[in-house]
Formats: sequence, C-alpha cells, structure tokens
Amino acid sequence: MTTSDTRLPEPFTGAARHMARASRALAVLATAAVAGLLYFAHEVFIPVALALLFALVLSSAVEGLHRHRLPRAIGAFLMLLILIVGIGAATNALIEPAQQWFANAPRTLQTVERKVRPAERLMHRLEGLSHRAGQIGNPGAPPPNAAPAAPAAAPLSGSEVISATGSTLVSVMTIIILALFLLSGGPPMLARMAASVASDLHAAHALRVIEAIRTELGRYYGTIALINLGLGLATAAVMLLLGMPNPFLWGAVAGVLNFIPYVGSATTLLLLAIVALVSFNDLAHVFAAVGSYLALATLEGQVVQPLLVGRRLDLNPILVFLAVWFGGWFWGVAGIVIAVPSLVALKVAATHSARAGAVVEFLSPGGAKALESLHGRVTEVRARLRPASSSTPAQG
Repeated sequence: MTTSDTRLPEPFTGAARHMARASRALAVLATAAVAGLLYFAHEVFIPVALALLFALVLSSAVEGLHRHRLPRAIGAFLMLLILIVGIGAATNALIEPAQQWFANAPRTLQTVERKVRPAERLMHRLEGLSHRAGQIGNPGAPPPNAAPAAPAAAPLSGSEVISATGSTLVSVMTIIILALFLLSGGPPMLARMAASVASDLHAAHALRVIEAIRTELGRYYGTIALINLGLGLATAAVMLLLGMPNPFLWGAVAGVLNFIPYVGSATTLLLLAIVALVSFNDLAHVFAAVGSYLALATLEGQVVQPLLVGRRLDLNPILVFLAVWFGGWFWGVAGIVIAVPSLVALKVAATHSARAGAVVEFLSPGGAKALESLHGRVTEVRARLRPASSSTPAQG
C-alpha cells in the first residue's frame, strides 16, 4: 500500500480544518467577551482580584504560622492586621510632609518655571526660526497660534465626595473580608473546591499548580519588599546627606513606587529632579541628587534583585512594560498592581505544564532567542518532510 492510500479523504480533512477554525473563532470570541466583562464590570472584579493577590502573597506566612499549631483564621487575622497597621502607620507618618508639598505645589511650579526659563527661551527661539523657515517655503502659512488655556476643573460637590468615599470603603472592606476568608480556608478549602469540579487527577494537578504559584509569589514579593525597603532607606539616607527637604518622604516614595517595574523608578527619578531643582540653587546639587538615586536604582535592578530573586522568575522586560501599560489602561492603579503578579503566576503555571514550554520561553528574558531556535527547528523538520511528500507515488 502506498503512502497516498493511507491519507484521509478530502471531505474528512476539510471538516477537520473547518472545526479547527471554528474552535479558534470561538476561543477569540470567548476571550473578547471575558475581557469586555472584566473591563465594564471593573468595580466588581478589582476588589476580588486584589483580595486574591493579597491572599496569595500572605498565604506562605499564614501556613508557616499554622505549622506552629496556630489556627489559620487567627494567623490570617494577624497577618492582615500587621499589614493594615503598617500601612496606616506609614501613611500617618508621611501624610503631613506630603500635604505640605501638595499645598506648595503652585509655588513649586513657579520656581521650576523660573529656573527652566532660559531653556524655554531657547526653545521659543528655535521654534521661531523653524516657523520662519516654513514661511519661506510657504509664504501663505498662518502664524502659530497660542494653545488655548485649559478650562478649570469644576470642584467636586459634597454628594460626589461622599459617594466616592463610600465606594472606596466598600471596596477596601470587600478586599479585607475576602482575603481573610481565602487565608482562613487555605489549601483544604482549595482541595474541596477543586475536587467538586474536576476529577481526582486534574484536581491534584490544579492543587500542585496553585501551591507552586502561592509559594513562588509569596517568596517573590517577600524578597522584593525587603529589597524595596533597603532601597527606600538608602534613598532617604542619601537625600538626608545631600540636604534634601523631607528625605524620609522621598525614601518612602522610592520604596513604594519601585514595586512598579520601570515606571516606578522613572517616576521617582522625575520627582527627585523636580524637588532638587526647587531646593538647590546650583546644578551640582541637582545632579548629585539625581545621579545618586540613579546609581542606587541601577545597583538594585542590576545586582541586588538578580542576586536575591534569582533567574528562575525573570521575565521579558518588554512584556513586563507592556503588561504594566495595558494593566494601567485596563484597570488603572489596580491593573498596574496586578500586572506583574499575573505574569509571574502565568510563568509558574506554564512551568508545571508539559505543553507550555513555548509560553515559558516567551515569558523568559531570552524568549526571542528561544523562539528563533524553535522556528529554525520547525523549518528544518519541514525541509526533511518535503522530499518525502514529493517522492510519494501517485495513485493509478
């Protein structure tokens, strides 16, 4: 029997291709429907997603307390209480200097404008020269018009403030209560839920994946928190030595914003540049403040974090930036917070799947090289199969 005799008839292969296209179309439609639901119903899903994130990050500590014979409910309550008290104490310590800087924001902007006025004049001269050159090529071109002043934003009414405050409190309480339930239930609750919707084999695999995600996220964010604490303390110490006002405020800003990859450190650098430009009269102090933080951030990102976190959970920087960007567009600040943990969880889940090797390679820093090598292997296989198919004898 020749090779061509073993092929399926054309109607069967056509039906298979049609079913494959239909399944892909349904997958695309389902993904679009889920994305639309998450976008338009964000007020419902954001507290749930943040509660899941807090539960995954704090679960390792709660399970550690449970191994020392402390009930999970008490351990969960203690961890959430420590987290809330820590955030409240830090906010209370930093609220006064932050309010002072916000109150002085108009005067600060005037000082910045006065100090950058020479550069602004230079830019206006260059713009005038460019316009004159354009008029030589097009004499009828109208002169550039000044940009219209933006209308002043209307102040919020009392009912709007009360409504916004109430919705924020409801979201915060939802996050706390749901995270408390998730931490109190722990792995036994997840096992019961998985066993009720899947077979024993699939439930066991799902529990292994969830346990790996919980462990890796807890370890990852615990290490990142210590690194950012060290960066904040180092930034505060350096700003104190340079004579910057409110150095501990800028240290706290550096430590908190550094949880957001790339965007956080860039924002801190911009804020420190503005504050140094306002606070110091000579450019040497300004460059010293900006350069010292830039050196600290480079040391943290290129030496300390790879050394402590390791290469196992490293992610492609382009994907991290895009995830933060689209997360901010999709869910605002909550999307920025959830973006990187989602990528970490996806990579951990992919490493526990035999069919997701391409996903792991794609999320890794060397993903582009891995995809190129994969494409090369596919091309090589096709080249080997092509002569065999061309030498197949025809029927008849």
